[in-house]
Amino acid sequence: MMHLDPVTLELVWTRLIAAVDEAAKAIVRTSFSTLSNEANDFACVLTDTEGRSLAQNTGSIPSFIGTLPGTVRAVRAAFPPDQMQPGDVFITNNPWIGTGHLNDISIVRPIFLGSRVVGFAATTSHVPDIGGRIRSTEARELFEEGFHIPPMRLMRGEVVDATLLTLLRANVRTPDQTEGDVWAQVGAVTLIEDRVCRALEDHRMADLSSVASEIFDRSEAEMRRRIALLPEGTWRATMETDGLEEPFTFNVEVTLRGGEVTVDFAGTSPQQRRAVNCVMAYTTAMTNFALKALLLPELPNNEGVFRPIRVLAPEGCILNPRHPAAVGGRAATGHYVPVMIFTALAEALPGKVRAAPGSPLWIMNLAGTDARGQTFANVMFFNGGTGAGATQGGADCISWPSNISATPIEVAERTAPVVIHCKALRPDSGGAGSHRGGRGQEVLVECEAEDVAAVFVTERLRFAAHGLFGGTSGAKGEVLIDDVAVDTRQLQMLRKGSRVTIRTPGGGGYGPVGGGGTGSQGLG
Repeated sequence: MMHLDPVTLELVWTRLIAAVDEAAKAIVRTSFSTLSNEANDFACVLTDTEGRSLAQNTGSIPSFIGTLPGTVRAVRAAFPPDQMQPGDVFITNNPWIGTGHLNDISIVRPIFLGSRVVGFAATTSHVPDIGGRIRSTEARELFEEGFHIPPMRLMRGEVVDATLLTLLRANVRTPDQTEGDVWAQVGAVTLIEDRVCRALEDHRMADLSSVASEIFDRSEAEMRRRIALLPEGTWRATMETDGLEEPFTFNVEVTLRGGEVTVDFAGTSPQQRRAVNCVMAYTTAMTNFALKALLLPELPNNEGVFRPIRVLAPEGCILNPRHPAAVGGRAATGHYVPVMIFTALAEALPGKVRAAPGSPLWIMNLAGTDARGQTFANVMFFNGGTGAGATQGGADCISWPSNISATPIEVAERTAPVVIHCKALRPDSGGAGSHRGGRGQEVLVECEAEDVAAVFVTERLRFAAHGLFGGTSGAKGEVLIDDVAVDTRQLQMLRKGSRVTIRTPGGGGYGPVGGGGTGSQGLG
């Protein structure tokens, strides 16, 4: 293995990151659905030959960049590199080895330099539809949730598996958009392979092993150093969330000792017979994200950063369900993981943590037949306010801990039979404090088609986002259809003229009220 001096290492690593960033731009420009080209609901990753993360696109989603390396390793286990050939492309949407639900399709391409596999290019993208019950939390098991693709070849030596594509198109409501998004991903991983091979050739390197070893070891050492600067001990937090008939309980213990972090979710509610379970891969990804954001935010993501972190959750709990649990709404559960960790570490890191956000992620899924007789499936994202911090107020209507973009009005009206009559900030919805929580929003959507199925993913209808150190809670969320509050855990049928009012929650405040801080930008 050749030794890399710091300058060469920086040059090569920068080119690898540029490769995945360029691939991300290619997905935005070539994808068919708004989920990729407007909402940023995808990620690109480069790994070494063992499936360890080397580079991830800088605008990607925390959960996806955390789960994609595991997807690569699962594909590699099913198809060893000595059975691969140039031009192979693999596909899967298995929740336990992917991102946690069927709607996200992962694409993996081995990178060949000559006749040898030197790494893997991978992408995940949330497709507009995967069949099944439209992410309904009413699903009782995975088999109800849509078209399941185990790890398999999409392309064998550049030859497409037409049978697989025929089955995929036959099982989804948006065959052109879903297939189009898949090909955008294939284009992205092909681009990554080309750029990586050029970088290796330009620097006269036979493979990525030297770069990977340097990056992993240096990153691990710095993460351990940051952890060692913190006081040793165990910090705990418990939280109740909306749940189903009864609230869910989340419990976490964060232990800092010897330059390592152990996060244990023992005591969390058991898995449910509804589609709210969050697989361990997603739980781990969100844990890693929270700790990196707190301790080492400036370093690009890679395998070495996460080596000092150990994540535990009892098998059979809502954060580590057994197959074939229903998992379609896993984001509503998994997005509480960073909130729990921030809450637990508030005493140890008071200047870095933030109060609870007003929204994990709010989603309205619509499906039906439009006036032209075409089936459609549309996903719209709505964000609440983020929690305030020690030095600034929360942001209005920003997705956290994910970084999904809100769906623009014009795009929503173009892609679904709806009219959006208003979209406005909710006054005083952020929690008060020395720094105020970010505001939620109110959106009024009118349906323009008959018999449209509406499925919601919401949180904080019962339990508001809590404040920290004397800050008050943000406002709770609401969903009304024709001015009547509805159960968002159940599918709702809309008629032509039905009006849906969505009020997303506000974030929690930070510090005592009247403590002299400032509110969120533009809060007034």
